[in-house]
Amino acid sequence: MTLLDNCSNALTTLSQVNQKRANPCLLVIFGMTGDLTKRLLIPALCHLGSNNLLDETFCMVGVGRKPFTTQSLQEEMQKNIKEFVKDPDAVKFGETLANRVSYVRGDITDSDLFHKLKNKLEELTSHKASKNYLFYLAVPPDTVADITIGLHKANLLKEDENNFRRIIIEKPFGHDLESAKKLNQKLLTVVDEKQLYRIDHFLGKETAQNLLAFRFLNSIFESAWNHHYVDNVQLTIAEVLGVEGRGRFYEKTGALRDMIPNHMFQILSLLAMESPSSLSSDPIRDEKTKLLHSIQMINSAVVPQFIVRGQYGHGVIDSKNVPGYRSEKDVSPQSTTETFVAMKLFINNFRWLNVPFYLRTGKRLQEHTSNIIIKFKSPPTELFGKDIQSVCPNLLYINIQPNEGISLRIGAKIPGMNLRVSQVDMNFKYRDFFDMKAQTGYEVLLYDCMNGEHMSFQTADMIEASWALVQPILDNWANSNLSNFPTYKAGTWGPKEADELLQRDGRQWLY
Repeated sequence: MTLLDNCSNALTTLSQVNQKRANPCLLVIFGMTGDLTKRLLIPALCHLGSNNLLDETFCMVGVGRKPFTTQSLQEEMQKNIKEFVKDPDAVKFGETLANRVSYVRGDITDSDLFHKLKNKLEELTSHKASKNYLFYLAVPPDTVADITIGLHKANLLKEDENNFRRIIIEKPFGHDLESAKKLNQKLLTVVDEKQLYRIDHFLGKETAQNLLAFRFLNSIFESAWNHHYVDNVQLTIAEVLGVEGRGRFYEKTGALRDMIPNHMFQILSLLAMESPSSLSSDPIRDEKTKLLHSIQMINSAVVPQFIVRGQYGHGVIDSKNVPGYRSEKDVSPQSTTETFVAMKLFINNFRWLNVPFYLRTGKRLQEHTSNIIIKFKSPPTELFGKDIQSVCPNLLYINIQPNEGISLRIGAKIPGMNLRVSQVDMNFKYRDFFDMKAQTGYEVLLYDCMNGEHMSFQTADMIEASWALVQPILDNWANSNLSNFPTYKAGTWGPKEADELLQRDGRQWLY
């Protein structure tokens, strides 16, 4: 057996080690009948349960306005589990999970709803349910503060030494810097920061979770993780789908607000931060916050030099004609909402001196992918003659989704009598080394919430630092002449201006 075989077997064994069960809790989901819950949250809970990671007393209360009873909600949940959960073991656990759900109907503007919820929780805890409450706000962002205040007034957020009260909040967290600050202020008047879990499902992806281990366990990469060796860094989050019936939401949000201050800045902070003093939550979040504060602020007057936006028109995807954004349901025919953003950033610290970070995200693009590409600087090549110019410098690909893995592109000699060189890829795929079951990205985050682990969640400081970077862009766009709004065909990689953004630097998108 070779050393590589030993390493492979060790990795497989480690992946199969049983983790401890999550702390007991009673999960309350506001927005129980919504899309997020049925497509992502419930499947994630089914995956956790089928892997024996939920406490035996775990149960749920759904809160919503739709005219369900507890029985009809359980029936609806069982139907959704069969549709959205693919793993047979998880489907089987879902039958048990559905029987542990109760329903409380009401409107969040009615204070009586929170009293009904309190009575239901007391009823369940009297029947041996946990007194640890985890409130998941799978609701529109403008209702977050009202729900939290309602829970506070019903005395449902007060912790003691034996029982926790935690709140999970979905993005977007505010719609600009001012609203984010106001929301933080409102929430922190009724709960402590340690009770808040601002969730970003991208950080639950295995490859995102692996970034710290990849960087700080592998000295050959960490030693080159700086401006001495790195030419540029590219981060792409691309979707083939359009707005999928969410035109009303997207008109108010757009690609910048939807993706940049949360998903993309969170991945960027993990990728570029300094080494934390330990792997506990506070040191890691401190370093991520420092990184966000180190990103060079873009003055509103020069935004066009650093930022490109666009909007998809009609086009062809998977051999099917798809409509342009302005033809989508609940979208204005004169809409100037961006569905694509590309930007160039610099980080003002010694590690990343003068290294450009290129970010791009959009809908109706050519491919569904989330990836990081690090292009290293070229070594002296005169030794190999003219042909070497056709060989690109080393590239490191980190694929977050859908094909989770890491690939390193290196130069190598082509077999034969003459000295000719080419490029080859060294590939690592998670599925080849680990027994990976279906995941939604929420499993590890829900598990961490139950156990009080904050590492993958944003603080108020991180939220405000991210919005501070985005605000000058929003200000510039609010005052811009939109007579020449960039468009791109659905099924392409975005507007030509995004290519020109890199071409001005003598570079190009590498994916």
